[in-house]
Amino acid sequence: MNIVVLGAGRVGGAIVRDLSAEPTFSVKVVDLDPLAMDRLEGMGVELELHDLTNPDRVAEAVADADLVVGCVPGFMGYRTVEVALGEGKPVVDISFFEEDAFGLDELAREEGVPCLVDCGVAPGLSNLILGHMEATLDETTSFRCLVGGLPVERDWPWEYKAPFSPADVLREYMRPARLRRHGKDVVLPALSEVELVHFPGLGTLEAFNTDGLRTLIETSTTPDLVEKTIRYPGHAERMRVLREAGFFDDREIIAPSGLVRPRDVTETLLFDAWQFGEGEPDLTVGRFTIEGVQDERRVRHTYDLLDYYNTETETSSMARTTGYTCAAMVRLVAQGDWTTPGVAPAETVGRDATCFEYVLRHLEERGVKLFHHLEELD
Repeated sequence: MNIVVLGAGRVGGAIVRDLSAEPTFSVKVVDLDPLAMDRLEGMGVELELHDLTNPDRVAEAVADADLVVGCVPGFMGYRTVEVALGEGKPVVDISFFEEDAFGLDELAREEGVPCLVDCGVAPGLSNLILGHMEATLDETTSFRCLVGGLPVERDWPWEYKAPFSPADVLREYMRPARLRRHGKDVVLPALSEVELVHFPGLGTLEAFNTDGLRTLIETSTTPDLVEKTIRYPGHAERMRVLREAGFFDDREIIAPSGLVRPRDVTETLLFDAWQFGEGEPDLTVGRFTIEGVQDERRVRHTYDLLDYYNTETETSSMARTTGYTCAAMVRLVAQGDWTTPGVAPAETVGRDATCFEYVLRHLEERGVKLFHHLEELD
């Protein structure tokens, strides 16, 4: 099977490493960054330099693909998936684009191909878990997702580094957060409702609202849904100060040097400050809690995730947890375990018990473990 991976960043690289180990896959990687491509030398994959902001180049890159994996930055994601689908290619995507993924559903159905979206850790693995629980429990009453990627070392002033594009991180801090309370969908500012949460082995972290539920707002029937991003304490306040002071604004302002967009300056400065050094360790922490009813008993299922940078493969934890989830989804399509035409977010896939178990097994085989705890509430 010819698989084309669009994007060779940290996560894309982890996906390529995973897929290239499969003897039945022939993998081609497409990106414009020669340095990112250099890191993939020796993996036995084809490397192709293309500007993926150009739809014609995307169509050219996927022409011979049996399956396309989308790993481009969020602002390019929707259009890139749309072009690949228009070429009649099945797609598995992790680009976290802002547009409504279901806007691509008609095209995917017309082409008769599956399109799996938001196939990372959150959204992705978190959605997969809720989909599985909604199919398993007699009733689900609440879903609470806390998740984040962090540097192991806390360096002043930010105590944070971005395991993916800082521009995408800032957009998380700008987009209003959609959640559901008592069956009613509500919208709150990002970075709001900060709470302290204790994680054994890590200590006290903070969690705040971000817009990570995404497709769950449309697909889930659970009456209480919330997603919060985890950081070291104090991060949300720093980001709110920058946001409210205008450092995230898109409007041009007059500076002594001429017209500038504040967000361009902020992203440029933070890109350097938030870069992980070569071999610098990171971690991913998550807690996914589902409450509901089973056999007339109120129950709570908790899935805890704590993953660290892998020194053997020199792969960041965020790339591992995101990339290996995506690679498992790719295999589901490649093996014919998921063939349904149309857009399918991870929660839809999770409702299939075989697919759910396959993804968790795939992760565990690569050292990414979820710890499941069940308790009765009555």
